[in-house]
Amino acid sequence: MSSVRIIRCEAESPETVLDRELKQFTASSPPQLLIAVDFAFETYWQTPVSRLALVALYHLIRRPDGVHVRVSVCAAENLQTLPERDDSDWLQQLALAWFELGQPLRLRPLSIPKPWGREIWYTGIEQRGVAAVCDGTREVPLPWLLAAAPQRYCHSLNRRLILLKILDPLPDQVFGDLYFELHRDKREVYVVTSVDVEAWPDGVGAIRFGFDAELRTRYGDDARFLSEYRAAVSRYRQLRQEVDSLLDTRRASEDIEPAQPVAATTLRRWLDELPASLREQEREARVAMEAFTGMLPLRVGDVVKVPRLVPHSLQHGVRTVEFQTPVYERLILSFAQKVLTQAHWDTDEALDVLVLDPPPSEPFATTAEGDGWIEERIVEFDDFEVCRLTLQGGAERSLRAPRDYSLCMAVGGMLQLGELTLAADEAVLLPPVWRGGRVVNPDASTRVLLMAWPRIAYP
Repeated sequence: MSSVRIIRCEAESPETVLDRELKQFTASSPPQLLIAVDFAFETYWQTPVSRLALVALYHLIRRPDGVHVRVSVCAAENLQTLPERDDSDWLQQLALAWFELGQPLRLRPLSIPKPWGREIWYTGIEQRGVAAVCDGTREVPLPWLLAAAPQRYCHSLNRRLILLKILDPLPDQVFGDLYFELHRDKREVYVVTSVDVEAWPDGVGAIRFGFDAELRTRYGDDARFLSEYRAAVSRYRQLRQEVDSLLDTRRASEDIEPAQPVAATTLRRWLDELPASLREQEREARVAMEAFTGMLPLRVGDVVKVPRLVPHSLQHGVRTVEFQTPVYERLILSFAQKVLTQAHWDTDEALDVLVLDPPPSEPFATTAEGDGWIEERIVEFDDFEVCRLTLQGGAERSLRAPRDYSLCMAVGGMLQLGELTLAADEAVLLPPVWRGGRVVNPDASTRVLLMAWPRIAYP
């Protein structure tokens, strides 16, 4: 740094200090200003909530095209003192991740192991893990950085970001099937990005979705249908508990924690050691239970809108991008493995509230179209919406800054978004102070950009 003024202060809201200093950063000021703001940060996603001593750093730089602001955040213990004079090496020695305010934030995903495979979180902020943002070299926890400039980054919606993640189930039948569950408050939309050809040789996967319409018709009475389904689940649950009890003994013998996911190969080996009669009873009871449910075929590019109260279970080997309401709640009707996150199923409670008739699927609305590209709204929930921008080879589309923020993910291959190059499955957060830019498909093959926005009613 050269000709830089350095100040340190403390504030409940560090962004208010940035506002004040920007107003005072005039042409007569030194060309650079470094501001360090101490603040207490609440880990609102944890139980119990703790308070961390953090420092928000703002590096103001005057350039011919205006004032540029770089932002970073670190633990206060890593920044004990500021130098008394300019020191060009000092800032480099801190080895912090720096982000230019107004530019897209590259999201650094976090892999979360599950009994059926894994989830890859891009905006997940939960007790089980916290996603990050990366400047290309270093990273910082996502909620830390958003707390440094919540209004500028996401219109102060930092505690309720849309949850963006990838569901990556194992290709193994049964072992890779997700929970059959429903949600009271959470809304979800899946976009299929790949179907494992070993699991599904014809390229057509599936999701268990609601209940079998033909079987319901044969019963002729929904109350009787659900009563028989409840009984089938109960029979399977008893066998599941017997199997899981025996498998827990194997867990203990191999020093595996009770809530730790176990590889499918290990589970298969353990199951092969169980009595053949028990394994056959479990299989028959599972098939009988699942006969009540409905299945939707899925191909690459398909979209599944999952409204509230609709039971669903993505099947093995079907990889999807998911956008969802950022709440953790579910009612599990059944699962063909041991549930590691709770000691019970919620079948009775779920049967009291579930929707037997999911709303019919509707064609996507085209929101914009141009030379070699088309933008479609694939879902519009009360709290968020998602659009799919499909670009042919060489096509480009101008994007404006979002009102609040936008989450964008490249699907199928590389895209150029402003100055950033996004590889397949890479994602960014576009802040409302972004100046806008172009998304370009530099390849000859078709590429997709998924974009999600919150739908917030302001007074």
